[in-house]
Amino acid sequence: MAGHGVMQHGRNICTSRKKTSRKAGRQYEQRNGYILHTQGPVDSRARMDANGIFSLLLLCSVSELCVLASPEGNDSQQHHTQNVYHDIGVTRNTIVTAQFECYQKIMKNDKHNKIGPVCNRTWDGWLCWEDTEAGFTTNQHCPDYFQDFDTAEMASKVCSETGNWFLHPESNRTWTNYTKCTAYTSAGRVTAMNLYYLVLIGHGLSLTSLFFSLGIFFHFKSLSCQRITLHKNLFFSFVLNSVITIIWLTAVANNQGLVQSNPVSCKVIMFIHLYLFGCNYFWMLCEGIYLHTLIVVAVFAEKQHLMWYYLLGWGFPLIPALIHAIARSYYYNDNCWISSNTSLLYIIHGPICAALLVNLFFLLNIVRVLITKLKVTHQAESSLYMKAVRATLILVPLLGIQFVLFPYKPQGRFALEIYDYIMNILMHYQGLLVATIFCFFNGEVQGVLRRHWNQQRIQFGSNFAHADVFRSASYVASSLTEVHRCYSIDGHTEHMNGKNSYHDVETVTPTILRSDNPFA
Repeated sequence: MAGHGVMQHGRNICTSRKKTSRKAGRQYEQRNGYILHTQGPVDSRARMDANGIFSLLLLCSVSELCVLASPEGNDSQQHHTQNVYHDIGVTRNTIVTAQFECYQKIMKNDKHNKIGPVCNRTWDGWLCWEDTEAGFTTNQHCPDYFQDFDTAEMASKVCSETGNWFLHPESNRTWTNYTKCTAYTSAGRVTAMNLYYLVLIGHGLSLTSLFFSLGIFFHFKSLSCQRITLHKNLFFSFVLNSVITIIWLTAVANNQGLVQSNPVSCKVIMFIHLYLFGCNYFWMLCEGIYLHTLIVVAVFAEKQHLMWYYLLGWGFPLIPALIHAIARSYYYNDNCWISSNTSLLYIIHGPICAALLVNLFFLLNIVRVLITKLKVTHQAESSLYMKAVRATLILVPLLGIQFVLFPYKPQGRFALEIYDYIMNILMHYQGLLVATIFCFFNGEVQGVLRRHWNQQRIQFGSNFAHADVFRSASYVASSLTEVHRCYSIDGHTEHMNGKNSYHDVETVTPTILRSDNPFA
């Protein structure tokens, strides 16, 4: 929570508003590293009656009135103070709700099955503690009331051998150990900021590399073919996902006031983010289906219709995104849908994992066909296809490994920190990885860039040696072979149908040579 506040049995819910800092509401003393609650021991069963319930309900109403009050002053100070009071009020309401639920449990008077002295269930001001056997220490996760409380840490309460809750020697009052809740707060903040900037840098690098790749694909017309068209759509999906992720992190997740106000716009951004997240993986599936159709069932298709790929890549991810949005609004409608602690996310992750498994099956089947049927008779053709498959075969496991590691989240602090770094790198540097493998490491792209570079040297470098001209010509010849690969793969090179593969060389090469600018 953004604000701070604590209730001591509901008695100080409308405390003085002299302090307007975010720690204004805390009512505890800190001595020698321990947090001491200011109330004494409470016999909750004896004191809690119908009047107590009525008092709590009255205090809840009064707390809402306290939140509505605002001090006089200039606009900026008034707005800041209102935000502080709102944060404190939200925290207090949360605590009062937890307190009310705890007292309901206390009033049930359920008979415990424990033998011997027992520390009775109690409310300590922040958490509700169940009946505990004498001589035992009970633990539960730290509350999420305050920013500097780490909910992954544990608060503890000791039941003495006599069946009474532990009394701190300095205050002689019941004491709950909340020290671990703030013990690693500073280190946690540093890690959180490091991860935040790591994610932003990852998406920044991804956008830069993707824009360069798209520029190459659109500028050089010789790269135009169906496979490159699929690459373009895949890159566009990663570009849009990176843009919406940066907007989400900077404008929503980093703005606690916006999250607390819970506007519809932030939920729309999350919906778009989850939709584009699915598009990334379904366009990868399109890449696998295209290659599988081209190589395994090429005899049945001369040229593929890309409309079906557009429907799968851009259309199908809308279905799980819409189902998730409807389910989230009914069953887990948290602020801005920012929480990941819900099984409803499997509506998004389930189809993605299925797409990854299907893609992996297609690619392994392609490799099987290339090895068993093409290796002996058409060694060169097999090598050409293998290069086309290799990039996708590498990317699918890399893009899906996060879903394999997700269930195995470690518990130790150091191990968890390493896990978070690895997961964030795998998730937020995918655009850079895709651009590198599908474009920068692509032999066709390298050949076109090499040819274009040598043309520029010939055009603007009149003082180059004669040998350089011949070397440039050799580069042109080799690059034409690279360009032919794109055409030959899209045209299936007719090897699978028993036709002469040199026919494409004779038709494609003269067309390129007749162009006024064969390198553009």
